Amino acid sequence: MSTLLELAVQAHGGLDNWKTLRGVSAKLDIGGAIWHVKGQPDMFRALQLEASLQQQHVEMMSQTAGWKGTFTPDSVRIESPGQHGVEARQSPRASFDGHTQQTPWDRLHALYFSSYALWSYLTIPFLYTLPGFQTEELPPWEENGETWRRLKVTFPDSVVSHSREQISYFGADALLRRHDYTVDVMGGASGANYAAEYRNVDGIMVPMSRRVYAHDESHRRIDEPLLVSIDFQEIAWRKA
Repeated sequence: MSTLLELAVQAHGGLDNWKTLRGVSAKLDIGGAIWHVKGQPDMFRALQLEASLQQQHVEMMSQTAGWKGTFTPDSVRIESPGQHGVEARQSPRASFDGHTQQTPWDRLHALYFSSYALWSYLTIPFLYTLPGFQTEELPPWEENGETWRRLKVTFPDSVVSHSREQISYFGADALLRRHDYTVDVMGGASGANYAAEYRNVDGIMVPMSRRVYAHDESHRRIDEPLLVSIDFQEIAWRKA
């Protein structure tokens, strides 16, 4: 484990503490311009989420929209009693072949994307300590009058995510400030994901707010539009 990753893991609550956890539940809202582009503008309002921390398994429910979704890397499923019935898709990643940032999504596309993304966001930086992950510290970055240390992370094929290579930025307190990636399921669109409003939840430091923008080739943030907003109202960990 790199020195920077060790510092980040400790700052976020420590690996020993994290290893006692098995799952997470949350209440949250997701918005932003990308959902209008994708044709799903209000799908992820007033969400309830349950997820495993040991494997990529996520369940979401929107009482407002009247659906319940289940995600694993190999399948997605949405149940909507009295509306669409049951929608399901096997090998969901393949359904994004040829997509660009402008390609409309159905609800299963949206569920797949949001589920793997939220699972990653809730498990970083502990995720990076798992077997198969490779990390390398990059030169520091100046932003908002601060100096952030950067960690390039290469994901193993066994974990589905935005892209194989991603960059996490950590502040002087070693808490995550920003998370950069390209989004393969959107034809390689860029993302600069800012983490803020940290809360100590049973010893784990969690950013309750995330704001995602595009970035240019120099990794400078493009302020408009706000692509994705994520606001957690409640988070609770489930122990073994």
